Amino acid sequence: MNDEQDIDIREKETVFAGFFRMERYRLRHRKFDGSWTPEVSREIFERGNAVAILLYDPDLDTVVMVEQFRLPAYLAGRSAWCIETPAGVVKPGEELAGVARREAMEETGCEIAGEVRQISQFMASIGGSTEIVTVFLGIVDSRKATGIHGVADEHEDIRVHVVPAAEAIRMADEGEIENAASVIALNWLARHQASLKGTSA
Repeated sequence: MNDEQDIDIREKETVFAGFFRMERYRLRHRKFDGSWTPEVSREIFERGNAVAILLYDPDLDTVVMVEQFRLPAYLAGRSAWCIETPAGVVKPGEELAGVARREAMEETGCEIAGEVRQISQFMASIGGSTEIVTVFLGIVDSRKATGIHGVADEHEDIRVHVVPAAEAIRMADEGEIENAASVIALNWLARHQASLKGTSA
């Protein structure tokens, strides 16, 4: 189907504007049989786009992860302190790879050696949000990753973990890591780990 010809947006209304934004759309779209749906209403969560960065040390075969408080995880009945890959929101006009480098430094103290490499891009919740998450790989020296990090003005309190790659992959496989970007990044690592050995920071 052709998006422009087969979607008819009748109205857009902002129903909430805070740290995030909620928009209500009234629209109709063409069905597979060629007819049109009746007008429907859909609420869409607008939070901007994000990047996540898989920080891998090929010399030690380790991954640099972060642990921080996540209220939605707690409200969903999970542990409120979650282990994840570093990540951050992309501000208007920012270059994605630059955001990945910034978040790596802010959240772990690690400087990425060489170029960052895009390894995946996905929509976080395709039925309800416009957010696109881009996942990068960065090669680091994990011996430099220690301590507590985060931006004070953003009330971040982030603890660094250096995890053997095999253990991080196991944690993703067994549901101990539930953040989607982290699971995608670690599944990528499981498939490409051998080819990264010897790519020193």
